[in-house]
This record gives sequence, structure tokens and C-alpha cells, in this order.
Amino acid sequence: MHIMEGFLPPVWAVVWTVLALPFVVYGARRTLSAVRTDPRTKALVAVCAAFVFVLSALKLPSVAGSSSHPTGTGLIVVLFGPAVTAFVSVVVLLYQALLLAHGGVTTLGANVLSMGVVGPFVGWTAYRLVRPRLSLERSTFVAAAVTDWTTYLVTSFQLGLAFPAGADPGGVLASALDFAAVFTVTQLPIGVLEGLLAAAMVGYLCRLDTLDGSRVGVAS
Repeated sequence: MHIMEGFLPPVWAVVWTVLALPFVVYGARRTLSAVRTDPRTKALVAVCAAFVFVLSALKLPSVAGSSSHPTGTGLIVVLFGPAVTAFVSVVVLLYQALLLAHGGVTTLGANVLSMGVVGPFVGWTAYRLVRPRLSLERSTFVAAAVTDWTTYLVTSFQLGLAFPAGADPGGVLASALDFAAVFTVTQLPIGVLEGLLAAAMVGYLCRLDTLDGSRVGVAS
């Protein structure tokens, strides 16, 4: 999913950064508020950040200029909601760009918007829809898989806008579909695997009494 350094035209790098910034600022405020309300939350946020860092750093070759991998954000969006997820995502992505040369500073806004904003929001919505009918673990599976797949659909659209197939407006859609088709080969099974890992992690935390299952997923 990570769009690599220097791959996006400068105008799109700026556009995605401007669009992502308000969500990151709001997420930072929500994160600070959560930590101040319950100091134990700090440790849980740190565990989730480590989960996102490790999974999203597992880089598999994909489209030229990009990479395919789990996102890890499905877990944190279930536990804390999309706002906190946006803030944690920017921290993780910045560390990866600076320490691992994975992603990039110039493409940070695009990567945050897809992996930390839109993908998690859709996954969180899916979780809220299925939670009344499914167990916590199964609902988490749905949220994580949907978050992963949505992230890659957004990335495909971003790449389609940056590199349209032709000058007419239909070229953007055609290019986005081409990128999505390539991502699908690896991302469908990766999304399923990520869902299983997130569900197992939530179940484990509940068994440790770290989580109150009735409160999971109520944040926004």
C-alpha cells in the first residue's frame, strides 16, 4: 500500500497531505484525551502501534512504485475508533519512512489518508454494522479485512489520479481499475489473514481482562 518516496507528482503529494491533516490533528487530540482519562490506555495504544508497525512493514512486491502488505489498522480502529487510528498511523508511517525507507515523507499524506483515514473509517463502520449480530472476534475479523481492502482501493484511486490512462476523465478510472486489479492478487488473501490476526489479538486481550468487550468499538 505504501506509495514510495518521489513517486507522486508534487501537486498530488500536497493535496493528500492537506486532506489528511485535519484528521490527524483531531486524532491527536482524541488520543491525548483518552490517555489522560485512563493512563492504562497509553500501554494499549503502544501495543496497537507496534502491531500496525510490524504488519505494515511486511513489504511484498506489487505495482511499480508501491508495495503490498497488511495494514494492521483494523485492530486499533476496533479498539479506539478511526480518530485515534489516524494519529497512530501518521506516527507509524513517519517512523517507517525515516528508519526503513518504507513509504516516504513526500507521500506521507497520501499513505495516511488511505491507511489511516478512509480505510479505518470504512472498517469501523462495517464493525458497527455487524457487531449486533456477530461475536467480538468475528466482528473484528470483518473490520480488519474491510479496512485492509478499502485502503488498497483508495490507494488505487490515488495512483489513478496521479497517472491516468489518457487525457480524458475516463482515464483516471481505467488506471485506478488497473492498479486495483494488480493489488487484488495479493491483497484479498492478505486481508483475510489480517482479519484472523486482529480477531485473535482482540480475543487474547479480552481473556487477559485488558479489554472490556462490551466497550470495544464504541469510540469514534
